[in-house]
Amino acid sequence: MLDAKAAPGLPPLPYDAWVDTKETLHLFCQIIGKIRMAAHPKLNHWWHVTLYPSVRGLTTGRVPYGNGSFEIVLDMIDHQVVASSSDGDRTAFDVPGKSVAEFYAATMAALDRLGVNRTINTMPYDNKSKTPFEADSEHSAYDTGAVHRYWQAISSIATVMEVFRGRFDGKSTPVHLYWHSFDLALTRFSGRRAPLENARTQSDREAYSHEVISFGFWPGDDSAPMPSFYSYTYPEPKGLAETALEPEGAAWIDSNGSALAVYSYDAMRAEADPAKALLGFMESAYQAGARLADWDIEALTHLYADARA
Repeated sequence: MLDAKAAPGLPPLPYDAWVDTKETLHLFCQIIGKIRMAAHPKLNHWWHVTLYPSVRGLTTGRVPYGNGSFEIVLDMIDHQVVASSSDGDRTAFDVPGKSVAEFYAATMAALDRLGVNRTINTMPYDNKSKTPFEADSEHSAYDTGAVHRYWQAISSIATVMEVFRGRFDGKSTPVHLYWHSFDLALTRFSGRRAPLENARTQSDREAYSHEVISFGFWPGDDSAPMPSFYSYTYPEPKGLAETALEPEGAAWIDSNGSALAVYSYDAMRAEADPAKALLGFMESAYQAGARLADWDIEALTHLYADARA
């Protein structure tokens, strides 16, 4: 088993070296995320569907069920799924070697042992795989070292995002992972309504019901095969793509007609102070969007965020 203490906090994540594992892991997270979505009371902006970085991997957090609750943890150190309930029951199974179909069956069996009865839509959501989970024997690649390095990266990134989140005095999301797109995300709200016109889905209508500036990290996909950070402003103010970004190497790109600020994970890792570089990127993207969209930046700044009792 990989020694957690031996790996650096920001290990390399070359896309081509773990793409098969990433695709399997993504589908595993969709299964766990859909269980949380089915069981958790609905929250605004669909915050009830997300997963969260934990000290060992990704977790559903506490999910209310009946008079108690349950939790599912995808442990990326011991490479197990651990399901537990508030009445003290606990069950686990090993992940390596399992196909998506086997993982799905083992996860549902674990819930059965806890007395949790929840069904999910087994079609992958917004994913290039179109095979129902219970029939997917194709995706089974699981490199334990690559999975652990991914967890180390998002754990470190989540810490920086939490610092950034604390500097904002307005409404903000938690730092959470959206399993449909597989990105770790954080969103700030101005407080003003801005309903999305011609929204395709209810989730889009809720996600973009108010002005937002969002930040995230994704490990790459076939169209952009490198891990990167991003930020965008909705509604997008005129001139956003002409504003300056920090640090050097960050840039605006066109993403389906919208301006997307992008900063590569490798560039951040190469900095003498990676956390400072990432904070600088997020702050510069926020300031650009907030100024041009006329947010009340002073009122939304948490003046005592860096103070310690």
